Amino acid sequence: MSALALLLASIGLYGVTSYTVARRTSEIGIRMALGAKRAGVIGMVMHGAIHQTALGLAIGVPVAMACVRFVKAQLYEIASVNAEVMAFATLTLAAAACIAAIVPARRAASIDPVQAHRME
Repeated sequence: MSALALLLASIGLYGVTSYTVARRTSEIGIRMALGAKRAGVIGMVMHGAIHQTALGLAIGVPVAMACVRFVKAQLYEIASVNAEVMAFATLTLAAAACIAAIVPARRAASIDPVQAHRME
């Protein structure tokens, strides 16, 4: 179940990041035409994806900790929040978010400025 949730979260972040890159194609093209480096464009796109992930974790982790008391009666041998499991889940989600965002970020960095302006 957790692998499916991780897959869905990764696909969602990939979709949102791809859509954001598609909407900002002309802006990225202008940046590239003015001399922006590939690493700078990748960093810009990755920063947005990491920001979304951090916001989701900042909301999700406290909600998950608060909901344990409602779920522990339904699950076997769940007594309280396990800090190691929560930390592992957080790090795994952050790593999956980085992997999901690198594809649109690399695509954004390879935008040809001339093609980006012709699309407008």
